[in-house]
Amino acid sequence: MTKLSRIDLPARPGVKVFIRGLMLQTEIGVHPHERGRLQPLVLDVELTLEPALVAGIGDTVNYEILAQTARALASEGHVELVETYAERLAAACLALPRVAAVRVRAEKPQAIPDAAAAGVEVTVTKA
Repeated sequence: MTKLSRIDLPARPGVKVFIRGLMLQTEIGVHPHERGRLQPLVLDVELTLEPALVAGIGDTVNYEILAQTARALASEGHVELVETYAERLAAACLALPRVAAVRVRAEKPQAIPDAAAAGVEVTVTKA
C-alpha cells in the first residue's frame, strides 16, 4: 500500500473555517436605551471554502481575518438590527477569496430577560 503525501490528496469540497463564541462590545439595538452604550454581541461565523487542496495558509481563510472583520464592522457605529450586522458580516466574508458560503449566527445575550440569548442566523452562498 502506498502512503499518500499531502499534495496527493484529492481536492475536497466542504472545507470549513470557523470562529465560535467571539464576543464583541457593540452599539446595537432599536430601543432608545440601547443607543450610546455598548452591549455584548456573541458571534459564530462559519465559512465553506470552494473545493481545492489546502496545502498552506494562502489556500484558506485565516480565522484571525474573520475576527478582525467582525470587530471592524462592530466599530463602525450604531446598528439598529442584529440582522443588519449579521448580513453585513456575511457579505464581507463572502467577498474573501475561496469562500463559497457563509453562516453567521449573532446573539444578544442581554436582549431578553431570563433567556440565554436572542439573535439571528444568516446563511449566504455565492450565486
